[in-house]
Formats: sequence, C-alpha cells, structure tokens
Amino acid sequence: MDDRKSVFNEIGFDATIESVCDEIRVLYQDDGVPWVIGYSGGKDSTAIVQLVWMALSKLPTTARTKPVHVISTDTLVENPVVSSWVSKSLKRLAAASESQNLPIKAHPLTPDVTDTYWVNLIGKGYPAPRNKFRWCTERMKIKPSNTFIRETVKANGEAILVLGTRKAESSRRHATMNRHEAKRVRERLSPNSRLTNCMVYTPVEDWQNDDVWQFLMQTENPWGHSNKDLLGMYRGASEDGECPLVVDDTTPSCGNSRFGCWTCTLVDQDKSMTAMIQNDVEKEWMEPMLDFRNKLDFRSDEDRLRDRSNRDFRRLTGKITFQESSVDGPKLVHGPYTQEARSYWLRELLNTQKIVNELAPKEMEHLDLIQLEELEEIRRIWVMDKHEVEDLVPKIYEEELGTPYPGPPIHRSASLGTETLDILKDIAESDLSYEMVRNLLDAEERYRTQAKRRNLFPELEQIIESCFYDSEADALTRAQEQHEIKQGPHEIETSPVSITMNQLPLLD
Repeated sequence: MDDRKSVFNEIGFDATIESVCDEIRVLYQDDGVPWVIGYSGGKDSTAIVQLVWMALSKLPTTARTKPVHVISTDTLVENPVVSSWVSKSLKRLAAASESQNLPIKAHPLTPDVTDTYWVNLIGKGYPAPRNKFRWCTERMKIKPSNTFIRETVKANGEAILVLGTRKAESSRRHATMNRHEAKRVRERLSPNSRLTNCMVYTPVEDWQNDDVWQFLMQTENPWGHSNKDLLGMYRGASEDGECPLVVDDTTPSCGNSRFGCWTCTLVDQDKSMTAMIQNDVEKEWMEPMLDFRNKLDFRSDEDRLRDRSNRDFRRLTGKITFQESSVDGPKLVHGPYTQEARSYWLRELLNTQKIVNELAPKEMEHLDLIQLEELEEIRRIWVMDKHEVEDLVPKIYEEELGTPYPGPPIHRSASLGTETLDILKDIAESDLSYEMVRNLLDAEERYRTQAKRRNLFPELEQIIESCFYDSEADALTRAQEQHEIKQGPHEIETSPVSITMNQLPLLD
C-alpha cells in the first residue's frame, strides 16, 4: 500500500483518533436518535466499537443519554473459531459496558428457524447456494439485523446505523459509498437505501486496511478482548500465514482474509478455514467440516451431474419446468433434493458433528453443527409438508450419534406404521407410485378428524398431479408435447386425466 494514503499522515495518529472521537461525540449528542452498530468481530467493526467506546467514555455520565446497540448476527453456520471469538467478545463487552456505566448494549442475533441454512437445505431441499440462487444471505444475515433495526425505528421513529465499511475495501464498495455520500442530508450521515428512517454513519470510510490494524495494535481494547489475538486469528486465516501492517501492491494482507459461513459455496474454496487448518495443528479438528463443505460444492461437470441426480425433476411446488437448450437439448429444470439425498446430507452432517466433537479442544466441546430446534423444523417439514411419514429424523439421529433423539414424540397415524409403509413399497410399481399412495393416505388421515374438509380435494388433486408420471423421462415427454402445443410459458401444469373431485372416492 502507498503510505501516502494513510489517514494518519496529515495530522498524525493521536490527533486523527481524537478528531474522529470528537466527531462521534458531536453526532451522538446532536439528537435523541439511538445508534445501532453492526459488529462481526472482525477488524473493521472492532475498530468502530472501540472508537465509539473511547468517545463516549469521555462524556459525563449525564450526557450518555441514548443507547448504542451493538448487534451481531450468528448465521449458525459461522466458522466455529470466529463464532466462539465473537460470542466471548460480546459477553465481555456487555459486562465491561455495565461496569463502566456506558450505554452500549450487546445483542446477539440469529435467523428465524425457518430461515436457517440446514432447514432450507436439508428440510426443504434447496440446493447449496450459488450466485444465481443465492438464497442464504438475505435469510440468514440481512433479515435478522434488518428486523432489529426496523423494530428500533418503530420504537423511536428513527435510527442511526454505524458501520465499519471503508471505500478501500473494494472498487464496488467505493462507488456505493460515494453514491450514498452525495445524498447526505446531514453532515456525515447518509440515507440507507433499504431501511426507511435509518441513517448510516461510517466513521472510518477513508481509512486504509493498514490504518485499521495500526489503530487496533496501538490502542488497547476497552472491553478486554485482545486485539493481538484478533490479529493472530487473521494471520492464521491468511494463506501465507503472515499479516503485515505495511505492504506493497503484490503482498497479500490480512484484508484478504474473509471469515464467514463454513458451508459457503458461493466461493471456489473456503480459503480462511483451509489456511487455519494448514497454519495451526490445533485447528486440524475442523478438517471434517471442510470435507463436508467440499461435498456440498459442485463445480466440475462430474459434480454437477451428481448434484442433478440428487434432485427431484419436479420443482418445490410439484410442478415441472421445461427448458429448451441448444447445447444439451430439451430438459427439465430440477428442483429440490430428493428424500434420499436430504437423508444423506443429514447423516453426513451428524456424522461430521460427531467426529468434530471427538477431535475438538475442550473450549469447543459440545459443538452443535445443527441445533435441536432446526432438527425439529426439518422433521416437521418432512412429515407434515412433504408427507414423508416415515419420520426419518429421529432414526437418522440415533443411528449416527448413538444417543436417543431428544425431541418430543410426533403424532403419527396408526394406519401408516412401518409395516404398512414397507408393504406399500413392496407392491408399488415405482417410487413415484409409492409416493403418491403414501401422500394420499397421509392427507386423508390428517383431514379425517377435521370438521371442515374443504381443502382436502385440492390437496389430493395436487398430490396426484405431482406424482402421476411413470418416470422423469415420461415427465419430459409430456412437457415437450404440451410445450409444442402451447409455445408459451415454461411453467407447465400437467394432469393425468380430466377429473372432477366428486368422482374421486374418499380414502377411508
């Protein structure tokens, strides 16, 4: 990095830091709008919380009139080393803030159980995220923090979001921040494009990567979480094992370390976790997690074929989508993972959890890669939404972990016990035939005791429409035929026969 770009060059390190703290104090006392700081535990957000802490600590107690909420979102699939670091930091922050009589409050956030990674991938059957189907970020990271901010706005009329974003992070970030800067309504505050009545304050927007590290190394962390250990964590996550503070254009710096979800398939490989394992023998216990992540990824032609074979030829709604392709020829766009594939991923995940807990150090004992609440939601989706009355979650859990499943019993129909299902499988002509009969019986059983059954017929009809095909090849042929007739929408609803519901007998 060109040293002339450092923000400390003009008036020096101490004067620059004091100037930033003065600005923070002025903005803090300017109104009664609460502040929300986004904290990830990384260098930039750590620097922001430190600067705000240092600024407010010099105010008289009577001037600390409004809360500063420090929010941190745990996606539940964070790198466990980083997740543990952040969790400990938040606990220390909360305790130190209280003891120092500061208005800084810590708020650990998690996504709703319906939005978690495993509920969507293993429960609903979503394929591992890709840039063209990036279903994870909004659900797991953005939604929890935005919900907190909106609630703060609702309660107070307005909120100020304090972030550690910097223009030097990337050209895209630089352009975005410049665009927002042009729309500032008050000095140093920019409107948030997604959140109404929320202004954004970025105190270190002009800092370079090395400026951040210089500040952290020369300033003691006020809530007692070691900045040197933070530097060590970044160093361990860099491929070359180094983390210089001053580098030239060809030297990698800690700014290239990107901590995030250990399951992330939006990148070619998890460089930070790979580097941690390579640089520190005490972190080799994470290698089974890295292996699992690589199984989820599918980039080669062979991997894509394998992934395609693990997915249903029908979409999540049971409909089929036909696609014309000059390269591959006509084909169906595959939908969610099949029951067999979802069961496989759950087994692999629980087995990985078992191995990791056997290898992990004491401070990482009892590491749950998947939470019981998620297992219960997956179980509900499989049994209730997908009619998979085999109720495989407890069975898989007990077989892989060797301990009783801790969830409560689930209501099951006596008429669809294991023996009945085994008989159905034996006499069914195909997997689709078995699925149809099982789902029809389950739907009828669930409506049996209900006073109002008006939704039964539509549900039975939907089950028949999604299962009547002989095979995927049969579905493709039918889709092609209808496509040639309609020459219209790609979303095609097919039906075996024209049937009215008063002709369909109840399955009593």
